[in-house]
Amino acid sequence: MSDLAATMFTTPEMAAIFAGRAFVQRMLDVEAALAHAHARAGVIPQQDAEAIVSKCHADLFDITALYQEAASSGSPAIPLVRMLGEHVGGDARKFVHWGATSQDVIDTAVVLQIREGLDLLTAQLLETATVCVTLAERHRRTPMAGRTLLQHAVPITFGLKAARWLSLVTRLVVSVRELRQRVLVVQFGGAAGTLAALGADGIRVMEFLAKELNLAVPDLPWHTERDRMAEVATRLGILAGGMAKVATDIALLSQTEVGEVSSAATSAMGGSSTMPHKRNPIEATAAIACAQLAIGAVPTVLSSMIQEHERGAGHWQAEWQAIPELFRATSGAVGWVHRGLSNLEIDSDRMRANLNMTQGLIMAEALTMALAARLGRQQAYRIVQLASERAVREAKNLQEVAASDPLIQAVLSSDEIERVFDVTGYLGSADAFIDRALSGFRELRPPSPAR
Repeated sequence: MSDLAATMFTTPEMAAIFAGRAFVQRMLDVEAALAHAHARAGVIPQQDAEAIVSKCHADLFDITALYQEAASSGSPAIPLVRMLGEHVGGDARKFVHWGATSQDVIDTAVVLQIREGLDLLTAQLLETATVCVTLAERHRRTPMAGRTLLQHAVPITFGLKAARWLSLVTRLVVSVRELRQRVLVVQFGGAAGTLAALGADGIRVMEFLAKELNLAVPDLPWHTERDRMAEVATRLGILAGGMAKVATDIALLSQTEVGEVSSAATSAMGGSSTMPHKRNPIEATAAIACAQLAIGAVPTVLSSMIQEHERGAGHWQAEWQAIPELFRATSGAVGWVHRGLSNLEIDSDRMRANLNMTQGLIMAEALTMALAARLGRQQAYRIVQLASERAVREAKNLQEVAASDPLIQAVLSSDEIERVFDVTGYLGSADAFIDRALSGFRELRPPSPAR
């Protein structure tokens, strides 16, 4: 990974989880757990298992040489097993990697990384949701224009927008937690998924191995059935897409012509190399870039489901690059969104000014519904449509046009027309929706431990 990718398109924590040395350590963790499992099953002597475990430390290995040899052998497990055997030596050496195949070690090591990665993403999402909670509560009464197809629609509140972000993030947390329950399973099948090398002890060793690693036991080895990995990829792609949605909202609200939010002014963030006045939404921009990289890795993992017989030729290997990239970029997307939301400055005055930009047209639906209660929706719609066209044509406020329109005057009093054009009176169930988003998040979080 380039220096730019390491700093801009991921987080330090996720980069550490999927670093090359970390993967070697996870493979060694599998080898150590396998030795313990064999000893518990009575397959190998306990002292030989301990001899193997004592050498399962990445610091004892030349990581660069290991990966160079992996490029020639086609698998990082092959040089790892050879080097581990050399470190162990003695009689115990013959029991290194006993009954396993390279894919058992690699897949299970990746599952261990996935567990760490999902836990980190969950923590990141919870932090992001907490910022959304603050925004939703603080701006519950901050009116702004709701926009559909990038045009003014009807009034909403910024608190409602933040609540929608919150609800999205809450669902993503639930999704990641559900995913964790299904995909954290050990891989152990031996050469072709039969564990023939272990005779009658195969399933017992698999169960002990899973217990050692705190993973679930699958019904069968899954060497070429990659649905679990595919689900990891699709769920992370959805997560990254969710972050891009939030980031896109921020970027659009930051446009000069809109100006309703901005990144906190700092000397280091959002500047331009040539334009001193710029405050670019750099956090949103970086989040969208990360999301694109993450989503781009998803098809690689999905296409890796197409595998031949009992061992894939190329498809499985493509996962080695795609899955770490997917986790790194997804973590980057969440991290940038969290940073962007934390640094967000809200301009409520600009929101109010933008509500008035269309000279009352944003309340056209409110006027229609007020008339529809007595005239029926179709007739009311036509009356307001004609009034809106007149307001645009004559450059007048729709409220002024409505107050002088005999068809509208015949139905609504002056006071009723005044109330129709109060944007705070046409927010519908916004408050209730905010409360539901807040409640959903609070139900999600585990209770704080007693002190």
